[in-house]
Amino acid sequence: MNFAKDIENCLRVLNAGGIILYPTDTIWGIGCDATNAAAVAKIYALKQRDEKKSMLILVASENEIKQYSKAPSDKIKSLLATTNKPLTIIYPNAKKLAANLINEDGTIAIRVVKDEFCKILIDAFGKPIVSTSANISGEKLAPIYSEISKDIVSGVDYVCEYRREEVIIALPSRIVKWTEQDELIVMRE
Repeated sequence: MNFAKDIENCLRVLNAGGIILYPTDTIWGIGCDATNAAAVAKIYALKQRDEKKSMLILVASENEIKQYSKAPSDKIKSLLATTNKPLTIIYPNAKKLAANLINEDGTIAIRVVKDEFCKILIDAFGKPIVSTSANISGEKLAPIYSEISKDIVSGVDYVCEYRREEVIIALPSRIVKWTEQDELIVMRE
């Protein structure tokens, strides 16, 4: 199956409120429409994850961040412009997202993707997509597709074929929290 067919199938599932298993700019992720609470609930159920542990969203460009949280400060814009490693930033004042996706303190973790597949998918979908590791909560991360549990693979509505054969070990993103005082707190290096 080709890249374009995977995009088309992902869009069909996302628009229908389903969940996908897809390659990201870090590790394989489970995703859905970040504005659809029922779809988000499906991911929590599949992962057996406590809904108090929020998940992150992917956007295709820096310009989209302000639609779903507080607009980034110059410090954040500079960090986004100079980072090479995938970077997830926890932003205050989440908005226009599924309520069960937003952390209890009103924050949301957002990563601007650099990966071509994700960028094209998000642009075509027109909304952010949830991204969470493709594992049961508390179990070991699966750094490559072949290590993802059968429970996860069979529990989603669509599994991308693109990049399944890759054996390059990917790592989760760096995570920083941006505070209301314009400070950055490193949560994961």
